[in-house]
Amino acid sequence: MPRSATTRTLARDRDGGVVRRTVLPSGVRVITEAVPSVRSVAVGVWVAVGSRDESPRLSGASHFLEHLLFKGTRRRTALQISAEIEGVGGDTNAFTSKEYTCYYARVLDDHLPLAIDVVCDLVTGATLAPADVETERGVILEEIAMLDDEPGEEVHDLFARALYGSHPLGRRVIGTVETIAPMTRRQIYGYYRRHYTAPSTVVAAAGRLDHDTVVRLVRRALAGTALGDGTAEPAPPRRGRRPPRVVGGGRVEQRDTEQAHLVAGVPTFGRSDERRFALGVLNNILGGGMSSRLFQVVREQRGLAYSCYSYTHLYAETGMLGIYAGCAPGKADQVVGIVREELERMCRHGVTEAELARGKGMLAGSFALDLEDTGARMTRLGKGELLHDRLLTVDQLRARVDRVTRAQVNDLAAQLLSGPLTLAAIGPVDPAELAVD
Repeated sequence: MPRSATTRTLARDRDGGVVRRTVLPSGVRVITEAVPSVRSVAVGVWVAVGSRDESPRLSGASHFLEHLLFKGTRRRTALQISAEIEGVGGDTNAFTSKEYTCYYARVLDDHLPLAIDVVCDLVTGATLAPADVETERGVILEEIAMLDDEPGEEVHDLFARALYGSHPLGRRVIGTVETIAPMTRRQIYGYYRRHYTAPSTVVAAAGRLDHDTVVRLVRRALAGTALGDGTAEPAPPRRGRRPPRVVGGGRVEQRDTEQAHLVAGVPTFGRSDERRFALGVLNNILGGGMSSRLFQVVREQRGLAYSCYSYTHLYAETGMLGIYAGCAPGKADQVVGIVREELERMCRHGVTEAELARGKGMLAGSFALDLEDTGARMTRLGKGELLHDRLLTVDQLRARVDRVTRAQVNDLAAQLLSGPLTLAAIGPVDPAELAVD
């Protein structure tokens, strides 16, 4: 890579906004979206590492590390990290997924230099003090216990394990007691240095900003660090990139809970597949809102559940379509039966023109409504740069949705929904009643 930074403009809009991208000599990518009409700015450091990059023994390391980076750097204590941002009315936080980790802050535009300095400092300068490792180990073990007490959340992890088995995508992001309790500071520090490299890092910012100023501030914040302006090194090889073998079947964890929590679903394709727009429409028709088929039948007509919805998760080379419902334990078999009936009906008869129009309208509208704040715009930039080959504008996304046809949705339904259904359940339910092996 050349020693000088390279910059190009990716998009412009009619309101004066512009998206620009600079690749620094180190390999760090800086992408911004100028939004002249707002007074806030959101900045995030995105790192292409998540739970699917972990070995079984280090399950939960990405999330553990996320916690630790907020515990202090060579320049700031944990209190200073939060107090400096909160002291100007901003907020800062982080999240870990199966394929990436993000650290971000949102402030008034006047305080953009502070936000960039703080977020870059905590990502590059963390000390990972042994005492902090032990403190956060306790916090994460409590977080695991809290998740275990929320079956409505945990059932989605159980579904992923049922679908993907021992593949890294089947593990939960937070890890387990068995992996977090013995994890050492040395292991976490090694994971940090292996994966937090310049080619794996994107700095994204959106709001009232100037791209060249952001680049200058980022270069200053990263100078003298592992992500600084040295010669770019190849990104580290990533674990878990082999396509998962779908295990399927079902898993039931019997517990004495007030509700039975159910997730049924099927595997799909990866996020680069052009059929993802048709899948989004299909998902909306099936269970994407109060007007969806499953919500209308399960809740409005039959009164079997308060919450019932469908969702999709798309990864690099695979994905999933899941359907959740929480119901009285004695009604679990009825709910699962209705889900199976609706999927079969959609496979056989497809969707109506009215459903197609509604599903497309929901999807196209969500693209625009999701960008009403700078944090959402920053997230679109960061995820787009890390996960996709190109950044599509809202108009381009809406055009892709507009081109989805009824035949495409019907073909996709027949392909995806006619296969075996994977099922996960938590609660006082009998596996035999749900036809789960």
